[in-house]
Amino acid sequence: EVQLVASGGASVQAGGSLRLSCTASGFTFDGAGMGWYRQAPGNECELVGLINNDGTINYAVSVKGRFTISQPNAENTLYLQMNSLKTEDTAVYYCAADNSWSALTGGRAGIWGQGTQVTVSS
Repeated sequence: EVQLVASGGASVQAGGSLRLSCTASGFTFDGAGMGWYRQAPGNECELVGLINNDGTINYAVSVKGRFTISQPNAENTLYLQMNSLKTEDTAVYYCAADNSWSALTGGRAGIWGQGTQVTVSS
């Protein structure tokens, strides 16, 4: 079974840091792109960042310089390191995977994790 499991969400104060993890089972990252998305209450799901199978990483303007996506070669896990967190970063964070870069950029990835809650308080 192809599955993504996201974890690491928590409640933190503004300025703090968190690291989210997304572990894949049933498939490998080779030939696939992956991404992190988030959805705040009342808002649409928005792209946080994407990593392509060649290692290219793109970030949303709102998180660039604060968030870092990594995918160590020896692990079947995708990470999202979030620093200098702001209250507006509060959301449910999802990881997703697809072999189509356009699907990832368009939020139409074929495989989604279950989401992990990040709450940033002032």
